[in-house]
Amino acid sequence: MEAKGFALTDQNGKIHKLSDYKGKWVVLYFYPKDDTPGCTKEACNFRDSFEKLQGMNVQILGVSKDTVASHKKFAEKYNLNFPILSDESAKVIKMYDAWGEKKFMGKTFEGTLRTTYLISPQGDIVKVYKKVNPLTHSSEIISDLMKLK
Repeated sequence: MEAKGFALTDQNGKIHKLSDYKGKWVVLYFYPKDDTPGCTKEACNFRDSFEKLQGMNVQILGVSKDTVASHKKFAEKYNLNFPILSDESAKVIKMYDAWGEKKFMGKTFEGTLRTTYLISPQGDIVKVYKKVNPLTHSSEIISDLMKLK
């Protein structure tokens, strides 16, 4: 299935389009909120695997509903070395089915689901990861990429 195109702004105000990364693998990961425990672990896990993934021709793109300013603070606080994109309207989040019902502290609400898409250099979705473990997610992707290449 072909990945849907988008254009979103990163933590530095730069616009990123999915089409910018044709010819590369793309890890497009959706996360609920900047600077919360699980999201921080996941972002730092990708940060720490950045060189290995880059060596495999992979671009990492994080997406949440947080503002560009929030992303900038989050990226600077944790030295994130990849773009995190702001989707305040949740348009792209919903387009990728990463929006849905969540439960927290006994309450049910709608929000961003921790979901990742592995997109091939040709622009096709080759794997969808739902309910990922933020601590081991990048190694799971690296392992899958080694099987796919």
